[in-house]
Amino acid sequence: MRPARPEDLAAIVALTTDAYAPYTPIFGGPPIPVTEDYTPRIERGEVWLLEEDGGLAGLIVLEQYPDHAMIFSVAVAPAFQGRKLGIRLLNFADQQARSWGVPEVRLYTNSRMERNIALYAAYGYRETGRRANPYRPGWTLVDMVKPVDEAA
Repeated sequence: MRPARPEDLAAIVALTTDAYAPYTPIFGGPPIPVTEDYTPRIERGEVWLLEEDGGLAGLIVLEQYPDHAMIFSVAVAPAFQGRKLGIRLLNFADQQARSWGVPEVRLYTNSRMERNIALYAAYGYRETGRRANPYRPGWTLVDMVKPVDEAA
């Protein structure tokens, strides 16, 4: 894992677009991470890259707050899916949260991403609520949390 650099922007956008592509027809529009401007996130040190076999395999966008770490996005390139890299990225979030001294990792996801919700639950996240997406009318967000002391 390494922090993203400005020259990684095109690769970040391409990987995110490819990883979230299956959800666009389900949602009727691109998921929020696909339309995100990653330049300020790179500048703030929020984007971390996972490289495998000489290529960009995945990324995680992790925000630091005084009382928690927030996962904005976890994306694995289609060519690298099925190798448990998503779990490696979630492990990284746990490690960062510990290093920041915060008690929990939070995330939110679209309610239609049922497979992802099940994966997060199996990894130790619990659902804390559902709410309307403030940026996409008709979309519902699922909030989830995992205490750091339960991190693998």
